[in-house]
Amino acid sequence: MAETLLTLPIPKEISRVTSTLEKAGFEAYLVGGCVRDLVLGKAPRDWDVTTDATPEEIQKLFQKTFYENKFGTVGVVNEDTEDETLKVVEVTPYRTEGEYSDKRRPDTVSFSDTLDEDLKRRDFTINAFALKVTKKGSGFAGDLTDLFDGRKDLKNKVIRAVGDPDVRLSEDALRIMRAIRLSAELGFDIEGHTLLALKKNVPLLAHIAKERIRDEFVRIIASDEPMKALELCRELGILPFIAPELTHGVGVEQNQAHAYDVWEHLMRTVQHAADKKYPIEIRLAALFHDIGKPKTRRFSQETKQYTFYGHEVVGARMTEKILKDLNFPTKTVEMVVKLVRWHMFFSDTEAITLSAVRRMVANVGKDHIWDLVNVRICDRIGTGRPKENPYRLRKYKAMIEEALRDPISVGMLKVNGSTIMKLLGIAPGPKIGLILNALMEEVLEDPKLNTKEYLEARTKELAKMDEKTLKKLALMGKEKKDRAEEEEISKINKKHGVR
Repeated sequence: MAETLLTLPIPKEISRVTSTLEKAGFEAYLVGGCVRDLVLGKAPRDWDVTTDATPEEIQKLFQKTFYENKFGTVGVVNEDTEDETLKVVEVTPYRTEGEYSDKRRPDTVSFSDTLDEDLKRRDFTINAFALKVTKKGSGFAGDLTDLFDGRKDLKNKVIRAVGDPDVRLSEDALRIMRAIRLSAELGFDIEGHTLLALKKNVPLLAHIAKERIRDEFVRIIASDEPMKALELCRELGILPFIAPELTHGVGVEQNQAHAYDVWEHLMRTVQHAADKKYPIEIRLAALFHDIGKPKTRRFSQETKQYTFYGHEVVGARMTEKILKDLNFPTKTVEMVVKLVRWHMFFSDTEAITLSAVRRMVANVGKDHIWDLVNVRICDRIGTGRPKENPYRLRKYKAMIEEALRDPISVGMLKVNGSTIMKLLGIAPGPKIGLILNALMEEVLEDPKLNTKEYLEARTKELAKMDEKTLKKLALMGKEKKDRAEEEEISKINKKHGVR
């Protein structure tokens, strides 16, 4: 069936591709996920066009293209745009497909003359739209071809396979992961027959490359509903193809600090990371931070509770293996492993020293210390505790901020001891420290004086003073520095609501 959609937000780079094909006498339609997103009012992540032109005919019409596959898809390059989603538009001839012996790609592809045949091979009804675009006023109008009631499924928030779900999923097993991912990204439910076919065909994921599974897994974790999607993955038996270690936490009871077993705790932790819109590295660390608990769980006869000593160390090793098996980039692996390894930072705020905080900053790096704090926040919410930012965590934050800031010291001056010795022609001795502290007093009073020129000139004047006067100025400088340092720390504590 077809219906008209008006004033669609289609970029000129895309309409230029379809109009170029049509002016040459060919049919051209936007197709697949980009049409789905347009109908939903979302910005498409990528753009696909289908046409009755052959790959050779497509290439002749555009200045810059590439054609490096056996499936007919030609990449049309738009060089005059900064938008990454518009730089390459994939244009594919209408086609039918042969058997999928590797459960991922068709063994053969035949080009077709009809749009209907092309749409029948699509995965889900909400991806089986085609949109013919025409210019209308300042916007665009389009006829939406919808052979499989995809518009109805969009309205009802349902993911349904095109035709026989067993056939669709056995053709390309990655569609199993894609169905879960679309469910998570769109907040849709999976239709009953399609869900049964997903479970039946899960073993076919063994044929899929780890990189492809990783890509779908990342988009699931990056969605708004990773908890719901991962729970569905567990129910359907998909987790062994992603991270089988996650299933080991199901039913593993924890101590009194936790309201949930390890599995549900991990799910709630990663969901809070999604609710906070944290980046993928924090979400992955939230998902895996306690993955070492089942291996380290012991029952203490003394406390009558379970203990998990060293679970962060074991969990870091497990996380590294999981991410490497899925071929994650090295930088991602390193960052996530660090966050898992050090997520158990500090338990007693009264026993924390600034040097311990500095060691923690050194362990994870200045660039990631706040990521570690965010993992800890998610961890806390995942235990079932309602407060995200209790006193203890605020105290951590204040101490971290104190450890990160440059302390007020003579090291902030534009001159140093070596400069003074060279300037005055004197050997190392107490006088150099007295001069530096005296200079510090003036700079704290008026920061504009902290220039090399002024301080060198003032150093010569101070050097001529008697020892008693110089010591007095130096003491004033040291006391002012200490007061300024205390004031800065007081401001930090006040900001975080701690003492």
